[in-house]
Amino acid sequence: MAQRMPAVFLGHGNPMNALANNAFTRAWQAIGRTLPRPQAVLTVSAHWYVPATAVTAALEPRTIHDFGGFPAELYRVRYPAPGSPALANRVRELLAPLSVGLDDDWGLDHGAWSVLKHVFPEADVPVVELSIDERQPAQFHFDLGRRLGPLRDEGVLVVGSGNLVHNLRLYAWGEDVPPLDWAERFEKRARSLLLGADPAALIDYPKLGRDAKLAIPTPDHYLPLLYVLGLREQNEPVSFPVEGFDGGSLSMLAVQAG
Repeated sequence: MAQRMPAVFLGHGNPMNALANNAFTRAWQAIGRTLPRPQAVLTVSAHWYVPATAVTAALEPRTIHDFGGFPAELYRVRYPAPGSPALANRVRELLAPLSVGLDDDWGLDHGAWSVLKHVFPEADVPVVELSIDERQPAQFHFDLGRRLGPLRDEGVLVVGSGNLVHNLRLYAWGEDVPPLDWAERFEKRARSLLLGADPAALIDYPKLGRDAKLAIPTPDHYLPLLYVLGLREQNEPVSFPVEGFDGGSLSMLAVQAG
């Protein structure tokens, strides 16, 4: 019988974290050492944000370098984790009757591999990626997380990858700066809500005011968190295995349920 897995949201931040040795990457490595060994990973990345719900179905998903203007070394990174058509079909089964496409072209974007490279550096755990349907409201994504709950008892680690606070317009590239006041306030409020039993305020996040609008100017990096919240059982403990800010306007907070 498979060991029950937690569900984890990871703030992935700058793609250069794939190559870095810093407090964030060391914390990701620690997560990989302390988690139960999963049979597979299902990742929901901010960077597969398309008008459809789909899962990767290739046996050997490609490493996607979905960014520009970075050093050549970053484009040479490969994360050769195998895929899992069986998991892809299990996801389709759990989400039925929702139409979920099997995608043989998309692979692992940097929202997936830049963190998994540290969590599972041997790339020996099968990985399937689930797209985020950009047409759907926040409640839809939370509900999909709920429906994926049985995976936790089947040895599947679900990893949401985005950022709780993600405002690139105000990001201080290459500078070591303190978090902006609104970013710090929003993260503090979100952490308090995450520790509570009712996720409603985090689902209806625009009602959290001006700080939320600055923290979440677009929903793509926030929505992966809602999948993890959907996977959380009632009264299940929540912890924050990674903390901190990058560039003033990116929260690197990780949220673990279970």
